[in-house]
Amino acid sequence: MKIIDARNVHEALPKGVSMVIQNGYDRESRAGNVKVIDGPVTTVYRNPTERVMFHPDRDCNPFFHFMEGLWMIAGRNDVQWISQFSSNIGQFSDDGETFHGAYGYRWVNFFVKKSIAGTEYVPFNQLEQVVEMLRANPDERRAVVSMWSAEDDLGRVGKDVPCNTTIMFSISVIGELDMTVTNRSNDMVWGAYGANAVHFSMLQEFMASWIGVPVGRYWQVSNNFHSYIKTLEPVRELALIAERKPLTFDNPYEKIKGQEAVAPFPMVNSSIDHWIKELQLFMEAGPVMGIEDRFFRKVAAPIWDTWFAWKGVDGESKRVRIENALNRANGIAATDWRKACIEWLERRA
Repeated sequence: MKIIDARNVHEALPKGVSMVIQNGYDRESRAGNVKVIDGPVTTVYRNPTERVMFHPDRDCNPFFHFMEGLWMIAGRNDVQWISQFSSNIGQFSDDGETFHGAYGYRWVNFFVKKSIAGTEYVPFNQLEQVVEMLRANPDERRAVVSMWSAEDDLGRVGKDVPCNTTIMFSISVIGELDMTVTNRSNDMVWGAYGANAVHFSMLQEFMASWIGVPVGRYWQVSNNFHSYIKTLEPVRELALIAERKPLTFDNPYEKIKGQEAVAPFPMVNSSIDHWIKELQLFMEAGPVMGIEDRFFRKVAAPIWDTWFAWKGVDGESKRVRIENALNRANGIAATDWRKACIEWLERRA
């Protein structure tokens, strides 16, 4: 098994690109030609809350990544809400209305168990169960969240079968919440070092806050670690960064060239029950008055406002839309998301 040890996802991508270019084998797949590593690859993030990618060649959409993380924690599977931030994501739904393999829905609503009265089956919130287990016993080794259902997924013919299959949570020897995610097939560029690094680390931080411990390390175990040729080409030159000895490159989470470092903004700043209620309110109504948690007021709301300023209204020019969006982006309190959103908009200018 090959290991990619990285401070954060911004550091992991150049290392992964270098590995695939040097050691990948050319194969065909149903979605196009790929370079694949022979055998599993494990990526360990030592600072998983540093979840934002800044490489301009990769050109991540930070608005989509951020909102998808919240959509998952909210336990949703609808196409309509998340499509506001990605016009193409609906193509992965079989019916255009829901996603069969939506991770967040499977964490909270998909699997069922008998009610306390034993008379009916009710949604099984796996996240809540894991919290209870690890609070009761920090040495618990059975805190496993499943995203794969043999009955529903094995042999299924459809567009949307879960790639990530399980999440294992544990309390480390120093009292932090560690997380290991297993993945059957991982596209390096768009999956492992794109959406996965964001939404799973957001889940990890949410769970750590709920349990009442700090965030630890995050392992992503990718059984089939590959990159599609069409998505590898734009980031190919990042391999040169990883091949420098010693590894040196500008990491925005470190103070460089006289510039202040960016930093993560804490996700949960209130009781977990209150935070979950405000998450549901945000999902249903957007950044409405009355939301109290600083994360929603100072990070989620301005990211939302920035995105819809960029989308604009009928008749607005691109220049006006970008100017309006940049003005709103300056109000994002999370300096890492602010930087990523501003740079993404500036590339479109």
